Amino acid sequence: MHIHILGICGTFMGGIAAIARQAGHKVTGCDASVYPPMSTQLEAQGIDLIEGYGADQVELRPDLWVIGNVVSRGNPLMEEILDRGDAYISGPQWLAQQILPLKWVLAVAGTHGKTTTSSMLAWILEAAGMRPGFLIGGVPQNFGTSARLTDSRFFVIEADEYDTAFFDKRSKFVHYRPKTAILNNLEFDHADIFHDLAAIEQQFHHFVRTIPRSGLILANAGDPALARVLGMGCWTPIEYFDAGGTWKAEALDAESFRVSLGGREQGRVRWGLMGQHNRANALAALAAARHAGVAPGAACEALGQFDNVKRRMELRGTAGGVAVYDDFAHHPTAIATTLDGLRHKVGAGRILAVLEPRSNTMKLGVMKQALPASLVEADRVYCYGANLGWNPADALAPLGEKAVCHEDLEALAAAIVAEARPGDQILVMSNGGFGGIHQKLLDRLKAKC
Repeated sequence: MHIHILGICGTFMGGIAAIARQAGHKVTGCDASVYPPMSTQLEAQGIDLIEGYGADQVELRPDLWVIGNVVSRGNPLMEEILDRGDAYISGPQWLAQQILPLKWVLAVAGTHGKTTTSSMLAWILEAAGMRPGFLIGGVPQNFGTSARLTDSRFFVIEADEYDTAFFDKRSKFVHYRPKTAILNNLEFDHADIFHDLAAIEQQFHHFVRTIPRSGLILANAGDPALARVLGMGCWTPIEYFDAGGTWKAEALDAESFRVSLGGREQGRVRWGLMGQHNRANALAALAAARHAGVAPGAACEALGQFDNVKRRMELRGTAGGVAVYDDFAHHPTAIATTLDGLRHKVGAGRILAVLEPRSNTMKLGVMKQALPASLVEADRVYCYGANLGWNPADALAPLGEKAVCHEDLEALAAAIVAEARPGDQILVMSNGGFGGIHQKLLDRLKAKC
């Protein structure tokens, strides 16, 4: 079958493309911007890409159009597809119909930590010889790819609550029907499609309704929003992790922790990841892997070889004694936990936090009042304020002189490098490419030496 994917360069739809190609289909696709790394990954798999959404693409005459959620009414190609009455489907529904039947689906949902936890879980199963398929919203460094299809019965998926498509406003995750489901945490996000937290909780309840009684839910014991979701009705056994749960992690030092279940030690993990949030992610992955048949002790050993995910506290380089990190944090809670993890690692060392408020929620300014508190662990804060509908300088005013805002990327990079000194940690946080600022900083730091 020939499928043509609209919005193919997004992480999720790019993963769909890779899986469809591995399943033996002819795959082509288009996007508004076709650029590396996704473009090169797809082209390496023999997938032809087209820049833009020209209506003339209907001449490709695919058997099926697969529509990403970046596509809306008014898109010239989509309008032509509708006029012609061609067959089309969303990415999540295609996956549910073509790949997930007869699979043991392990789904990871939550506002924060989905990508990291999914990657941990896939790696644990891989280390146990189970060769899982997976579709993850990032690139686990143990695998080097965001998606793959295998003949294993196990399939790990990052279960996103964002909407499915312009013609299906349900959350993506209602399509996946997992046997094992992780509920990591739940906060307000995606202000462009959800009015409030209650609306997101309702979608999570719909997700819970799809999990069979023979399955298992792993839920964060300390999350009040998840408690409300499960209080709406639950027909599946639940195991709780983290504070107040039966699965617990006790930090032994900065790089190791003890795992216990019901008060009994199951194993110890020694790794290079930072922060309590990653220990919670690990507990969820360990518990889910146990449900799939992996002994916790073996899973703990596997996590010792876990190499994290690209753009999750990824060290991009060091120059002039200054380390430059890249992190995907784009929500105040994620910013705070990322900074807390780095602070525990560097102690009294200086942290220069560099923020690009780029997500739809951040651009709307919904979270701006929470930003100052999320950045208190940083010694200096630099914010890129271009293309915002609100004034970041006003929002960050409670931080006083330690916060600096720029609308020019080069001026921002120059100000950061002028302040940086040997021993500093520069933490860049954005869910986009941030204009290549990481390399700009490293180049300027080298020139400063």
